[in-house]
Amino acid sequence: MGQEYLIDSNILIGYLDNKLPERGMLFMHTVFNDIPRISVITKIEILRFNAPEKAYKVLQEFIKSSLVYSLDNITVDKTIALCKLKKIKLPDAIIAATALINKQILLTRNTSDFKNIPGLEVINPFEFA
Repeated sequence: MGQEYLIDSNILIGYLDNKLPERGMLFMHTVFNDIPRISVITKIEILRFNAPEKAYKVLQEFIKSSLVYSLDNITVDKTIALCKLKKIKLPDAIIAATALINKQILLTRNTSDFKNIPGLEVINPFEFA
């Protein structure tokens, strides 16, 4: 099995809106050709707004085709440990914990939010030139 990635909401929206640079889009095509993986936090973030019906359906279809990681006790415990380790927003801590537990690279535009988390590898496809 190849490398797995956890997709943050800002990368998902950037990809669906075709806002990533060309190399970032090509990279994300390969990620999306596999089973996309997201945290339940990302699901909440992308579905909580009243998007136009067509856009909302695209998001729902994406969710249906994705592996959505829920909040189990292991993720909760890792999230608590991360929050005690450094100042981090709770949604970001849940996303980081999910990536760490599942040994995935986190794809996010907000790399500074995840800085200095031991063992967490982060890639920003918006920076692909």
